Amino acid sequence: MTNATSRPDPREFRKRLIAREPLIGSFLKTPTSHATEILGSIGYDFVMLDEEHAPWTRQTLEVGLLGARAFGVAGLVRIARPDAASILSVLDDGGIGVMVPHVASAEKARNIASWARYKGGTRGSGVGRGGDYGGRSIQDHYARADSTTAVIAMIEDHEAIERIDEITAVEGIDAFFLGRGDLALSLSNASGTVPTVPEAVKIIAESVLRNGKALCAVTPDAASDDAKAMLDLGVTALMVSNDHSFLRSGALAQLNNFRELFSKA
Repeated sequence: MTNATSRPDPREFRKRLIAREPLIGSFLKTPTSHATEILGSIGYDFVMLDEEHAPWTRQTLEVGLLGARAFGVAGLVRIARPDAASILSVLDDGGIGVMVPHVASAEKARNIASWARYKGGTRGSGVGRGGDYGGRSIQDHYARADSTTAVIAMIEDHEAIERIDEITAVEGIDAFFLGRGDLALSLSNASGTVPTVPEAVKIIAESVLRNGKALCAVTPDAASDDAKAMLDLGVTALMVSNDHSFLRSGALAQLNNFRELFSKA
């Protein structure tokens, strides 16, 4: 991780992810560019605009991605709908990559990889912000987009555990995210004997690393025991909390300071 003035170009994000460089990011849930700009300005490596669990639209995603480009941070989107159109719109609007929820089969992983790639894939041709508005030849655009687009699959279903090696071996998926929240729900709803959440996470992590892919996770605090545990598993792209939690914790700290100040008055 480097500071805001010296870190690599955001289009180097995929290369850095695959190389398993230590990367810090965060989920952003408020559909504006402001949090993207702030995190970019202080030196975060990437932001994940959370379309799945927040009210982002294509228009607000475009603004958020523009903010990411303006402040030199890699802008990715956790898409709400795992389909070709969703991936296409994010990438055409300048997204550095996508993260796709609930990848529980190799077939779904292969589809995702195909939808995100031109050569050898099925991504539709387009030259919006992602293609610098036609500022280079179409063939150069295809090659550059394919080499810089990061594709991350989320493992968060108990069904995925049974076929994890097949999923993590899929070519074109650059990294896998440990979706521990939904994984815990899925395991609790499964019938029969299932692993515990820590056991399942270990199985996933070992498979991801065995197949030469990068490992991602989210933690509430980079100074926590949980963050250390994620690094021990092999996580190199770590998302810390989200903009709502940053706002809440900062505001709560100041509220407590205010109360203490006036209690001594």
